[in-house]
Amino acid sequence: MATNPVVGFAPGTQVMSKPASGAPNCPPGLEYLTQLDQLIVHQQLEVMEILTGFDFKNRYQIKNSLGQQVYFAYEESSFCCRCWCQSHREFNMTITDNTGLQVIKIHRPWKCCSSAGSCWCADSADCCSDEVIVESPPGQVVAKIRHAGSKWLPHLEVKDATDQVVFHIWGPSCCLCQTICCTEDLDFKVYSKDGETEVGNIAKQWAGAVRECFTKVSHFGIQFPIDLDVKMKAALVGATMLIEYLYIESQNGQQQQRLMNKMMRLHVVINALPTMQCNSM
Repeated sequence: MATNPVVGFAPGTQVMSKPASGAPNCPPGLEYLTQLDQLIVHQQLEVMEILTGFDFKNRYQIKNSLGQQVYFAYEESSFCCRCWCQSHREFNMTITDNTGLQVIKIHRPWKCCSSAGSCWCADSADCCSDEVIVESPPGQVVAKIRHAGSKWLPHLEVKDATDQVVFHIWGPSCCLCQTICCTEDLDFKVYSKDGETEVGNIAKQWAGAVRECFTKVSHFGIQFPIDLDVKMKAALVGATMLIEYLYIESQNGQQQQRLMNKMMRLHVVINALPTMQCNSM
């Protein structure tokens, strides 16, 4: 089994102890999920991304409700993809446990006509429908999450390894709004395959005014039944990553760019003030 020696431990990080045994047919490393009914996903702050304006590879701490680190996720993508495709880029997301064991692999293929979060054209053609493929252990597909079409609300379908729909995920609206004046969680509710019974929730949480205004850092909370198949719990982690890139990061990038543009215009005005005063004398 592949391992990664670099595990994301911040100073003072507490880690969750590995359970003695997992459920039958539990992929290696998913034993932790048998004891959990929620996960917290915190994106790590990249200082150089703030200073340069370029997208860096995303990294996430995945914790339990006690704040103990369960997994660490890191993106693998090319500089060109991050520069030109930005939040619509192709990537591989590797998720490791606290020993460095690769537990989950999430692959997002590049689509030549990405719907860019559009609710209207996701079902019009495969090239317009974003998706991620979840493997656990890496190399063995356990789920696919596909962006499905809708008239207004964000809609994702979660399918198992046999390509059967297991969950529907519906977001709050296609025009997601979370600002300093509107700090409520953005809930992406998880429904069973009948589309009516709510079984979980993926919430984009407010990360604080400074982080939300000046960075693209995201915080998520994932809730699911404790007796849910661990493979489907892993699938909801994959769905969270698709939501992050498809809806949240693209919006945060636009907000950050608008803020930078305003600051640049303000800088120009301030520098021009002495000249304007001299001309008026």
